[in-house]
Amino acid sequence: MSTLFAFLRELTRLEVGVRDLVDIALVAVVFYLLLMAVRGTRAVSMLWGIFILTGAYLAAQALDLITLAAVLREMLFYLPFVIIVLFQSEIRRILAALGRTPLLRWTSVLSPRQVLINDIVLACETLVFHRYGALIVVERDEGLRTFVETGIPIDARLSYDLLVNLFTPGTPLHDGAAVVQGNRIAAAGCFLPLSVRADLSTAYGSRHRAALGISEETDAVAVVVSEERGALTVAERGRLHSDLDRRELRDLLLDLLLLGRARGSR
Repeated sequence: MSTLFAFLRELTRLEVGVRDLVDIALVAVVFYLLLMAVRGTRAVSMLWGIFILTGAYLAAQALDLITLAAVLREMLFYLPFVIIVLFQSEIRRILAALGRTPLLRWTSVLSPRQVLINDIVLACETLVFHRYGALIVVERDEGLRTFVETGIPIDARLSYDLLVNLFTPGTPLHDGAAVVQGNRIAAAGCFLPLSVRADLSTAYGSRHRAALGISEETDAVAVVVSEERGALTVAERGRLHSDLDRRELRDLLLDLLLLGRARGSR
């Protein structure tokens, strides 16, 4: 109890200025935005567990429960790592949403095409992590209306969340291709022509043949996430760029979709 009384005595001696009030207000706003971001998700119950653990540690310190406080202190030491593991999807979503806020759009040099590329790369990274197969076709100069009409109309702005949801196994549109026109997903579950090239490795499945087929018939860029190998591949102008990592995928899409350059296949 002596610790608690000492803390209360120190608290009454604090001198609070305008800067301190602003500091407290900003911290409150940050916590409010974080709580709004995880509201309605499974992260809420995990947050309650973390708050209870932290409260128990503070109570143990205040009541001079040395052993309990020591155990809880060791547990809280690893808390930042636990938070990163448990809330990785929420953290990605918050950071992606932060990058799309109107305030940052006014000061950002990112074009709508760059934002689209970032969302595609981020979604592909998540799909690779979960080993979910995907096929995303991005229209360039030649129209893809013929292939759009073979799928289910979506006509929604492309986003990380929408792409991951479309290609999650068990969803109705998981097996087809998503066709992107501008910055919108025009349709999903689309059927694409399969390449008949005899020299294509047997390691490539139907998604890769479809991606290669659409790139042979049009100038579209197709991104494939392999369900079996967890690998990223891009097809353009009848060429395959295989086994890309996140940075290579982003750089290649920037070249193809923003700068209009083609690269040699790997």
